[in-house]
Amino acid sequence: MSVVTMRARLTDGDIRTLLKGPTEADRGQAAHKICRSIEQSELSPEERLHAEAIMRLMLEDAAVLVRRALAVALKNSPKLPRDVAMTLASDVDSIALPILQGSPSLTDSDLVEILRSAPPARQVAIASRDKISVVVTGAIADYGVPAAVERALANDNAIFDQKGLETAIKRFASRPAIVETMIHRKSLPIGITEKLVSMVTGEMFDHLVNHHALPPQMAIDLASSARERVTIDLIEQAMQQADIPRFIGQLNLYGRLTPSLIMRALCLGHIEFVEHSLAELSGLPHGRAWLMIHDGGPLGLKAIFERAGLPSRLFPPFRAAVDVYHQIDRSAYGADDRDRFRAIMIERVLTLFQSVPKDDLDYLLEKLDAVGARPDRVAS
Repeated sequence: MSVVTMRARLTDGDIRTLLKGPTEADRGQAAHKICRSIEQSELSPEERLHAEAIMRLMLEDAAVLVRRALAVALKNSPKLPRDVAMTLASDVDSIALPILQGSPSLTDSDLVEILRSAPPARQVAIASRDKISVVVTGAIADYGVPAAVERALANDNAIFDQKGLETAIKRFASRPAIVETMIHRKSLPIGITEKLVSMVTGEMFDHLVNHHALPPQMAIDLASSARERVTIDLIEQAMQQADIPRFIGQLNLYGRLTPSLIMRALCLGHIEFVEHSLAELSGLPHGRAWLMIHDGGPLGLKAIFERAGLPSRLFPPFRAAVDVYHQIDRSAYGADDRDRFRAIMIERVLTLFQSVPKDDLDYLLEKLDAVGARPDRVAS
C-alpha cells in the first residue's frame, strides 16, 4: 500500500478529528485509524518522515486514548521512532506496557536502563518480550523483582548465560517457583545444573536427571538428594525383611521408584532391590527378572531394561555396574563388612564410567557417597 493509498483512506476529516476532535474518544478513534494505515503502508523515506511527524502530534495529545491508540497500533512496528517509543514507555501503564513488551524500536541499552528503576509490572512486560538478549536477561537477573525473573526464565525466547542464571539463583534460591521454572528451561549450562541438583529433591530432581546432562565425574561429585538418601536408608531396612516386593510397589505407587534411585541402589550393591524394581516396572515375575538381569549374554539385561521403561542413555553405565557386581567376589565380604564391599563396588564402577562414551552418560548419575565409600580411601 503506497502513501497515496494511505491518504486515500484517510479523509481530511480524519486529520482534523485527530487535531481538533471535540472529545477524547473521537480523537482516539482517528488516531487508531491513522496508525493502522501507517503500519500497513509501504513508505518511502520522505513519506516515513511525514508519518513520523503525525505520530509525534499524537504523542503531544493530552488524551490518554490518543496516546494509547498510538502505542497499541504500533507496539510491534519498526516504523515507530525510537524517541517516540521511549516517551511512550515512560507513560502510564496502559500505554507503556504494550511498548515495553513488544516494540522493536527499544534497544537493549534502553531496556536495561528502564529495568534498573521500573516498577514490577513494567519489568514483567520486558521479561515477556518475544526476543530477549543475554544483555537484557542479565539486567532482569540483577534488578528484576521475583515475578519478572520467573517470567523471563519461563520465556523460551529469553537467552540467559551462566552468569545471569547464577545471579538469579543467588538472589532467589529460597523461592521454589523460580528454581522450578529454571529447572524446566529447555537447556541449562553444566555449571547451573550442578548447582540446582544440590538444591532440589523429588520431582524437580527427577526432571534434572531426565532432561539435563552432566559429565559423569561432575555428576558423581554432586550432593545427593536428601529425599533419596533417606530412601536408601529405608532400602537398608527393607533388605532385612521378607516383603521387598511390597516395599518396591509402594515406591512405584508414589512415584519414588525413579531411574536415578535404581541406578544408585545398583552402584551400592543392592542387587536384590534392583531385581525387584525391574520386575515391578516391567510387570514380570521376580524369577524371570532375575534370569534376564543375570543373563551372561548381551540380550537379557537390555530387554528387561527397555521393558521397564528406563532411559536408553542410562543403559551403558547400568550394564557396566551389573558387570562389576558379578566380578566382585562377594564371598570375601561378610555381613559385618558390607560397607567395604560397597566401597569396592563404587571404586570399580567409577573406573568403568570413565571409558563410557559421553553421549551415553547424558543421563545424570547421583552422587554415590555411602558412608566410608571414597575411592581414595579404598584399599585395593
